[in-house]
Amino acid sequence: MIKDVRTFFSPEGSLAQFKNFEYRPQQQRMAEAVAEAFLTNNKLIVEAATGVGKSLAYLVPAIFHAVQNKKKAIVCTHTINLQEQLIQKDLPLLKKILDTDFTYTMLKGRSNYLCTYRLHRAMRNAKYLFTEAEQVELERINEWAQKTQDGTLSDFSEEPDPKVWAEVCSERGLCSPKLCGNKSDFAQDHPICFFQKARNRIFSSDILVLNHTLFFIHLGLVRNMPAEGVLMNNDFVIFDEAHTLENVASKHIGLGLSSGQYRYALNRLYNPRTQKGVFTSLLRPQEVPHVADALDAGEAFFLALEDACEKAFSSPFQKQSWSDLRIRRPNLVDDNVASHLARICDDIEQISKTVEDKESVSELEFCSQRIAEIRSSIAAFLNQSVDDHVYWVEKSISGKSQRPQISLHAAPMDVARYLRERIFASNASVVLTSATLSTSAGGESVTGETKPLKIESVHNAKRKVYSKRQISSGLDYVSNRLGAEVAELLQVGSPFDFDKQMRLYLVNKMPDPREDEYQDKLIEYIKIFVKKTHGKAFVLFTNNQLMRRVGEELESFFEDFDIELYVQGTGLPRSAMLEKFRKNIDSVLFGLDSFWQGVDVPGDSLSNVIITRLPFVTPDHPLTEARLELIRQRGGNPFMEYTLPEAVLKFRQGIGRLIRTQSDHGIVVVLDSRILNKYYGSRFLEAMPKCSLEII
Repeated sequence: MIKDVRTFFSPEGSLAQFKNFEYRPQQQRMAEAVAEAFLTNNKLIVEAATGVGKSLAYLVPAIFHAVQNKKKAIVCTHTINLQEQLIQKDLPLLKKILDTDFTYTMLKGRSNYLCTYRLHRAMRNAKYLFTEAEQVELERINEWAQKTQDGTLSDFSEEPDPKVWAEVCSERGLCSPKLCGNKSDFAQDHPICFFQKARNRIFSSDILVLNHTLFFIHLGLVRNMPAEGVLMNNDFVIFDEAHTLENVASKHIGLGLSSGQYRYALNRLYNPRTQKGVFTSLLRPQEVPHVADALDAGEAFFLALEDACEKAFSSPFQKQSWSDLRIRRPNLVDDNVASHLARICDDIEQISKTVEDKESVSELEFCSQRIAEIRSSIAAFLNQSVDDHVYWVEKSISGKSQRPQISLHAAPMDVARYLRERIFASNASVVLTSATLSTSAGGESVTGETKPLKIESVHNAKRKVYSKRQISSGLDYVSNRLGAEVAELLQVGSPFDFDKQMRLYLVNKMPDPREDEYQDKLIEYIKIFVKKTHGKAFVLFTNNQLMRRVGEELESFFEDFDIELYVQGTGLPRSAMLEKFRKNIDSVLFGLDSFWQGVDVPGDSLSNVIITRLPFVTPDHPLTEARLELIRQRGGNPFMEYTLPEAVLKFRQGIGRLIRTQSDHGIVVVLDSRILNKYYGSRFLEAMPKCSLEII
């Protein structure tokens, strides 16, 4: 297989027949390493810079390995954009040019799929479940169901009401092969459920594409590790955009419960305001048991929780407002809901005994299971019963009522142990890749002095391939964070000529970001560098308030120069803002975290990236704070072991927004003088590809 892979990516290979083909030794080297990992059932972490063509470099060996060995390749990405690229572009391309015949499909979260069985039941019980307006919406969904081929939310021209959709979409326990699959009684007279169709494609496909979130949801459902796989007995896994893996895993390994989820689970049984719900079709209104009491108890519980957090936050040492608050002791408030929820589960059990309709019994059992899960989550949070977890409460405003939503959360401080046991200890091959995984740009280790101004220590990653021995120190950070110490490490350089394509400006005249005059100087230099390219700029911030203040100060400046300004979070959705920026060449976009990574704007629209501040993570979020504490407890240095490496990775991601193709040109501006004046500044410089440099 390695020989076939090498030939495919060679100047004489099948890929070379396409007119835009350019031989990239980095792509060929990565593909060979991936193939070797598959053949030996090994683990591999490979950083492949933008322009390498990493998706083809792992897809081709994955296809060969899956087909030849009757295995399933599970390809996980973080963003929808990359999933769509794989399904709509890369895999169809390979389908045309590979001699190997293969199949592929994409799996979405099951709530995206219409379940025709549940739709049929909802239509039959509409008067008990929905208000008149909701029944009209249900009829619209039913009409759509007769026409759709896809059967998912993405096929709607206008998305349905979430409450109505929740009653007809696929749901674990209510949508199963037994109830609505190929061989079910229902399927004999009705179209097969769209999720079950997708499920059938999953089992028959060689390549399965899904996102990281869905992967960890399914991993949590796997009770016993497969003998020869991770999720299934015959699979192997590729994580693209693997730099996001730790945070996604943390979110889905722990627990989470919101006040809205609590209300929804109970209203599904019975809504006292509308008198609709599952109970309505089975009981008379005066017989509906205890749901109203449980809803009132839940309202009181979340209000008490919010009040306790407000009191805990009122210390003069705390900020004036909070969106998330770490809970360091158990039993913050009394559990006044457990008895109510237990009573409802008892009620469901008694009612189920009197119901002859098996479908209604299944619905009741599912509701009982969900309520039991809620009860367990609340108890686990209040008792803080899971060791090595951090617990916190989040407050957010959602919905037209602007009522606060309170959420309980718990997550492991360190996901390495979980990932090590559940993924990297498996007998399956696992490959992790991203354009940014290493804390260095690649190349031999820097020797000699490492003073901040030693600019010549910046590495040139251009047109080189580096071995594990040379770059392991850069990739060790991510391998340790993810519990992937057994993985082979590989870093391939970039095919871009940064010497010719990019120029770096470091502004030494900037005051420290913590000084009062920093904002005025920031505005001054943003003007200077935006004029240099007449817009076409991303200005990347780490602080929302500072971004908005600077945006307001610069509005008239941009108007005078006929430059359109887009500021994230000011009303325009992120995707729409990015599309406007792409189309309007003379524009500037002020962005926060989500614009530092995963954004692709090739061509003339973006030729200037301004980094306002080195992106050090602040310990404001409870999970970050806990991670730093854990390092300190181990006797380590939190800044050097976590804060600095994370900042370097994010810095590399921000810089990576500029050069996306071999024809791109532009400038990167760093408006934080600490990169030149602090002892750690050289770490950021060493993380950059070699390019022309000017210090101001």
